[in-house]
Amino acid sequence: MPQLSKRVGTFTDSVIRRMTRISDHYGAINLSQGFPDFDPPKPILDALAKAAYAGPHQYSITYGAENFRQALAEKQGRAIGRTIDPETEIVVTCGGTEAMMCAMMTVCNPGDKVLVFSPFYENYGADAILSGAEPIYVPLVPPEYNFDISLVEDGFRQGAKAIVVCNPSNPCGKVFTEEELLAIGRLAVQYDAYVITDEVYEHMVYAPNHHTCMAALPGMYNNTITCNSLSKTYSITGWRLGYLIGPAEVVENAKKVHDFLTVGAAAPLQEAATVGLRFDQSYYDALRETYTQKRDFFLAGLDRAGLKHNVPQGTYFVMVDIQEFLDLPMFAGYTDLQFCEWMIQHVGVAAVPGSSFFREPINNYIRLHFAREESTLEEVSRRLTKMEALVR
Repeated sequence: MPQLSKRVGTFTDSVIRRMTRISDHYGAINLSQGFPDFDPPKPILDALAKAAYAGPHQYSITYGAENFRQALAEKQGRAIGRTIDPETEIVVTCGGTEAMMCAMMTVCNPGDKVLVFSPFYENYGADAILSGAEPIYVPLVPPEYNFDISLVEDGFRQGAKAIVVCNPSNPCGKVFTEEELLAIGRLAVQYDAYVITDEVYEHMVYAPNHHTCMAALPGMYNNTITCNSLSKTYSITGWRLGYLIGPAEVVENAKKVHDFLTVGAAAPLQEAATVGLRFDQSYYDALRETYTQKRDFFLAGLDRAGLKHNVPQGTYFVMVDIQEFLDLPMFAGYTDLQFCEWMIQHVGVAAVPGSSFFREPINNYIRLHFAREESTLEEVSRRLTKMEALVR
């Protein structure tokens, strides 16, 4: 058999999606892969029903339907604080995943280096490798997930072409402060590099924290490529609608990458989702309030179960420290992955092993999410509370 590409041997399949498959097999409550168990807003569903008959059903413009891009430009222009040209500064992609891949392939040449904070969303390292680049990892140190800015500069000194900033951060829920972003931005400009941001959870930020767009900071627009998605904001993860925003020269080239990767995002889904992009601020305020309540409810359940966890500043993810379980004789020699498999089979709750997010040899964390109805979260709490009895 002919030899396969060497690059595909340097990373695994998605551990997150793998845990979903195992969860489905055993009928566990899936808190591994981050998608809600409730419906999108009714106006979006009504628009989808209309589009099912009225269309469009054929290709839209490859880089995004005109009305969809216009709505995106208006919404994100307010967040970034400038007028966004929907013709030259936006590419609509098949989810935020493709937006990140587009950005990486547009920026990187084979042999370039890319800075990635660790823990990281598992796609980032693979995206860099698929682009022919080498990831350099900068630790976010638990439990506060702070970082040493000198290590960021060390990476730029090594020639990093870009740095990936997930804000708010999946998996740890960190919200980067404006001061932290300014420090990163100054280094990117100084070393003539790009900041590639992933801002999928921009509307899930909990008081007193607030989200700052890197592209909105003074002098940063031309050095920033903003990747985002509608998936989490409107509970439509299966629609795969994402986008990339950046300066015209970057977007002109990203359009070419996108064109040959996927041609274009689904036309009828863009038509329906345009309604959501035109929601007023009250929708986003209510969304933040809803997820704040879910976070607090879920964390209270973890406390009742006696589990140690961080308090996420944003996203809908929580990191749980399982070291006290791994220290028990029955789990001697267990990895965090094996512990997650045990949880699925014996507790009925699916999590993601933290080691899939860390470059460092850390395996005492698991990631759970709380994008679920309160009744589901209550059942999760009941199962986790009973877990103590299973191991003592």
